Amino acid sequence: MSNVLLQKVEFQTEENALGTWQRYLSAGGRYYAEFKSHRRMFGMPLLHYTHGRNPRTGRRTIAVGVVAVGRIAVGVFPVGQVAIGLCPVGQLSLGLIFGIGQLATGVAAIGQLALGVLFGAGQFATGYIAIGQFALGFYALGQVAVGAHVFSMKVKDAAARHFFHFLFGGG
Repeated sequence: MSNVLLQKVEFQTEENALGTWQRYLSAGGRYYAEFKSHRRMFGMPLLHYTHGRNPRTGRRTIAVGVVAVGRIAVGVFPVGQVAIGLCPVGQLSLGLIFGIGQLATGVAAIGQLALGVLFGAGQFATGYIAIGQFALGFYALGQVAVGAHVFSMKVKDAAARHFFHFLFGGG
C-alpha cells in the first residue's frame, strides 16, 4: 500500500469576491474543505472555516480568524469543538471575556462546568456571582452553594436573597 501523503494533492480551488475555497475529496471518500476570506482584521482573516483533515499533512487545520469555525478554532469569535479566544463557543471553550461551552472559562462563563471570574452559570459554576446546581462564589445561588452570601436548599442568606431578587428584576 502506498503512502498517500507522499502523493501530490490537487485541491479544487475556487476564488470569489469574498474569499478562497480549497476542497478535496479522496478516493476513500474523505472530504476536506477550507475557506479564508480576503478581508482581514487584526492580521487575521475575517472568516476562516475548516472541515476534515488536510490531505497534505494528515492533520486537522486549525481555523484562525476573527470568526473561526472548525474542529479547533482560535480567534475573536471562535466556534469549534475546542475554541480559544475572546468570546468562544465550543465543547472546550477557553475564553478571555466570555465563554459558552461544556467546559467554559472567561470573565463570564456559561456551561456545564462554568469557570467564570465575575459570573458563572452552569451545573458547576464559579465566579463572583455563581448560579448553578453546584455554585461557588461571593454571591452563590444553587442547590449546593458555597460563598459569602448563599441562597441554597439549606441556606437562605438575606443579602443573597435581596441580591438575586434585584438581579432577576425584582426591583
